[in-house]
Amino acid sequence: MQPAADDPATGAALTAYRGGALRWLAGGVLAAVVAVLAAVAGSAVAEDTGRRVPVVGLVVVALLLAAPLAVGVGVGSLLRARRWAAALASEPWHPGVLRAGGPAVLAFEPLGPDLPDTVPLQLESTTIWRTRIVQRLDGADVRAVPTGTGEWVFTADGLGTLFGAREPRRRR
Repeated sequence: MQPAADDPATGAALTAYRGGALRWLAGGVLAAVVAVLAAVAGSAVAEDTGRRVPVVGLVVVALLLAAPLAVGVGVGSLLRARRWAAALASEPWHPGVLRAGGPAVLAFEPLGPDLPDTVPLQLESTTIWRTRIVQRLDGADVRAVPTGTGEWVFTADGLGTLFGAREPRRRR
């Protein structure tokens, strides 16, 4: 069977996902640079005029708190895209039906005989727009690929994006 990565729509969706990851990473780095520049500029103005510049300290702190978060999201997304690319290059798409039981509670029902009956999943994304798209896919035909780490990548025709979901961890 043909690997999922050979599908041009899959390649475009993976490229778009990587682009979003790079935007998060660049945004975090840019936030750190702007924070340092704002701190230096605020210090220079205060030293020259003897007066503090209002709000600069607050902006610097906010940017310095946001920068590592954005960098973390970007790096995590790039690592996820790397895992997805490896899985998509070695596995074919498995057709099935997606069931949504809540904002992040999903089940993938494969149509092929080579996979289990139903795979319970939890959506990895917490962004509202991605969650809403997945909820609208309840009962829809989707295609999925297991990454081998308890994670699945899935999409549907016409979406233009990939979604990640993880099999729930067993409670001890």
